[in-house]
Amino acid sequence: MSSTTVIAYQGHEGAYSHLACRKVFPNIPALACGSFVEAMEKVERGEAALAMIPVENSTAGRVEEIYRQMPKTSLHIIGEHFEPVNHCLLGIKGASIGGLTTVGSHPQALAQCDGHIKQLGLRAVAKLDTAGAALEVSRLQDPSQAAIASSLAAELYGLEVLQENFQDMTGNTTRFIILARDAKVPPLEEGKHYITSIMFNVSHLPASLYKALGGFATNGINLIKLESYMTGGTLQVSQFHIDIASHQDTRAMQHAMEELTFFARNIRVLGTYEAHPVRRSYELID
Repeated sequence: MSSTTVIAYQGHEGAYSHLACRKVFPNIPALACGSFVEAMEKVERGEAALAMIPVENSTAGRVEEIYRQMPKTSLHIIGEHFEPVNHCLLGIKGASIGGLTTVGSHPQALAQCDGHIKQLGLRAVAKLDTAGAALEVSRLQDPSQAAIASSLAAELYGLEVLQENFQDMTGNTTRFIILARDAKVPPLEEGKHYITSIMFNVSHLPASLYKALGGFATNGINLIKLESYMTGGTLQVSQFHIDIASHQDTRAMQHAMEELTFFARNIRVLGTYEAHPVRRSYELID
C-alpha cells in the first residue's frame, strides 16, 4: 500500500476520525494510529499521504494537544472538514441501560455527554478513543460496561446501540484539519471562500498583539480564530495560531502580512484552503 493511497488518523477503526476519512476520501484507505503524533509523523516520513486531525469540537472546545504539536512539524494544512457527531451509548448484546454502571470513551466524548452520563448515574472512565472503548466493551462482554462511540463502531465490534444521540447538545460538530507534507494552495477564484492559517510569536510587551493584528483590521480582513499558548518551556514568549477568512494571494492579505512582519517573529503560513460549507450555515464567514 503506497503512501499516496493512505490517510492516517488517530484511534481504532470506527473512531470519528475514521468516519471523517471515509466521508472526505471514500476511495483512499484509512490507516489507524495510536496517537495524533504518530498519525502526523506518518505523513512527515512519507508513510501516509495525508492525516485527518481533529482540532476543535462545538461542545468540548479545542484539542489543545494539536496546537502544541503543529509547531514541531513541517506539515501543511490543505483542507478542513466539519463532521457532525452522533454519540451512541453502546453495550453488549442483551445489555440494558438500567443494568449499566460504567461508561468509557475519549475524554472529549465524555465531556460532550456529561449531562446524560450523570442522569443515568454512570461512572465515566477515560479511554484513548471512542472506538477503542467500544472494542474493550466487546472484548469484556460485561453487561454493566458501556461505551460512547459511533454507530460504525457498534457495527464493527458487534455491539448494540442502547441510545442514539447521547450527546447533551444538538448540532455537536467536530472540525478536522487535513495535513500533508507539501503545501497545496488552491487558486484564488471569485465567489469562493478561503481560510488561511498562520502561527507567529510576539514578545511580552505592551500592545504587541494589538499591533501584530492591527494590519488585518485596517485591511478589512476577518480573523475567525485565535489560539495562544506558551512555548520553549518558559513564560517569556507567547505563540499564536490564527485562522483568517481570506486567501493568501489577495492584495489585502498581502498588505496585512507585510504589516505583521514588523511586530511578530517566526511567522509561518500553515496553509490556505477552501472554507468548508458548514461555515456558511454557521455564518462564520461572509
